[in-house]
Amino acid sequence: MKDLLLQKFRAAFGGEPTVIARAPGRIEFIGNHTDYNGGTVLGAAIDRGIWVAARAVEGGRAQFVSGHSPAVVEVALDGTLSKQTGDRAWVNYQLGVWAKLPDFALRRPAGFQFADLSDLPSGAGLSSSAAIELATGLALTALAGEHPERVTLVKLGRKAENEFVGVPCGILDQGVSGFGQRDHLVFIDCRGPSFATVPLPADAHFWVFNTHTKHALVDGLYAARHRECMEAAQALGVPLLADATPALLEAKRAVLPELNYKRARHVIEEIGRVAAVRAALAQGELAAVGRLLTASHRSSQTLFENSTAELDFLVDQLAAAPHVHGARLTGGGFGGAVMALTSGVFGAAQAEAVVAAYAARFGAQPAVLHLKTGSGAELVPVG
Repeated sequence: MKDLLLQKFRAAFGGEPTVIARAPGRIEFIGNHTDYNGGTVLGAAIDRGIWVAARAVEGGRAQFVSGHSPAVVEVALDGTLSKQTGDRAWVNYQLGVWAKLPDFALRRPAGFQFADLSDLPSGAGLSSSAAIELATGLALTALAGEHPERVTLVKLGRKAENEFVGVPCGILDQGVSGFGQRDHLVFIDCRGPSFATVPLPADAHFWVFNTHTKHALVDGLYAARHRECMEAAQALGVPLLADATPALLEAKRAVLPELNYKRARHVIEEIGRVAAVRAALAQGELAAVGRLLTASHRSSQTLFENSTAELDFLVDQLAAAPHVHGARLTGGGFGGAVMALTSGVFGAAQAEAVVAAYAARFGAQPAVLHLKTGSGAELVPVG
């Protein structure tokens, strides 16, 4: 990836970058929509991600080129900086990071040239957005001579996505991309936030089945779930749903619209499942972990209603397959991908059987990825 990135940068800008950074995508292991509700979550940084190269230039302008866009996009970095639209919208994540640097008392380069390449498949729920935010944050702060703490970098990425891009995500994606560690999961208590790593048993394997489907109204649906959760917390008399208990929810069920009750029940019970998974991992009980993963998906399917027929079918197939501990949607939902936790015996032949069943049902084939855990965001030597 590094050599290809350097070629891309040289071809676009006629020179060498001074900074290279990379950040991984992530698997949401368990903790679906718990993060912005102040809850807990477990995720895994993966061995695929986004690489960026940059150098500072004069003139108060930013120029961007990407592996998915052949044209150079140029943006004036001035007081009127606003979101880009249409075929320029992909630069909003990078621009958002640049725009929010002063909020953390961090200097920013007055102008820069920027290239990125990714080996993350699009639409697979592996959070390319957090990866580009973290890699951009590392690159731009390095250009400005800044060395922020890791938690600051993570918060910067989230703030860029919340306030500039306009997606009300929690800190799960950025936290896992920032604090990831090989052969570990990242545990996040989103209230702090605080971060810790959790060892992963050696025989734990991740298989991701990307449906290539995405609900046309996904952004609006995500925002609606966020609003419903906030309304539920307010009705329960707590700041966030993480402060509620199952007993409180049932005691005040009458004051909640049925829809908001279902959203709150999912979040509150999902936080309990995160704790149970962490305990099971400490004992190396992958079968118990798998059952909790599948229960998480059923809750997403029936209570949070952010699943789809395609995702449900994959979970049904995988949950019944040998050598699969459990399966669930990964990411925000409304399309995207399913993650299966398997033993090492599950292999390409078993995955192909699931693909064939899916193709017979939907007339399309999901892409299959066998993923490993990877390290978190980092600067990479240019030379």
